[in-house]
Amino acid sequence: MPEEKKSLSETIRTAIEQDILSGKLPSGTQLEEQQLLARFNVSRTPVREALIQLESAGLVDLVPRQGAIVKSISLREYVAMSEILVQLEALAARLAARRMSAAQRQQMQDAYEACKRAAETADSDAYRTANDLFHRVIYEASCNDILSRQIRTMRARMRGMRDLRFQKPARILASLEEHGHVMRAILEGSEEAAGDAMIRHIATGGDVYADMIASMPAEADTRKRTRGSSDTE
Repeated sequence: MPEEKKSLSETIRTAIEQDILSGKLPSGTQLEEQQLLARFNVSRTPVREALIQLESAGLVDLVPRQGAIVKSISLREYVAMSEILVQLEALAARLAARRMSAAQRQQMQDAYEACKRAAETADSDAYRTANDLFHRVIYEASCNDILSRQIRTMRARMRGMRDLRFQKPARILASLEEHGHVMRAILEGSEEAAGDAMIRHIATGGDVYADMIASMPAEADTRKRTRGSSDTE
């Protein structure tokens, strides 16, 4: 691939990826090729190359005659990703306890205070925003770009389902308390305690549910799809 074309496709991929990771382009959004051509003022080739890269990253599906669609995940995929995310975020917390800068410590405490204010008013939207910031400060403080990128991507793909948790004020209050445990362990420089606190935070209330979904027989899903197909024939 010529260097100029490669640079164009990477620029486009990065811009679209940021829109997906920020939630600006939620799951199920169709990416219209003509709109992308106009937005980036380029030919079709770099746009299509960027979309192929995004598909490889698991962020979009390329569907015949429909184009690119921001990827949605099934309930089973969500559970599987949760089991991975908890370990990634725990690793990030352990590394942050060792590597977090003074500025990042202040940012984490500010994010915690924002979470606290949102929890006190049961403002689920504000809590989601502050919660995202709290976690972002921690995984960026891991000083591991590959780890941060993996966490960002997974959190973006799981955003819709994860955000449902904060519709209940009781879950917001529990989450805030868990944030406090994570923050204190990091500020104390206790790597093991930080990792353990993050695992409890991410996994709270999810283990039994995850085990139940993961143990569902695959045949049931197959039978359901088969019945659905037969009904439409």
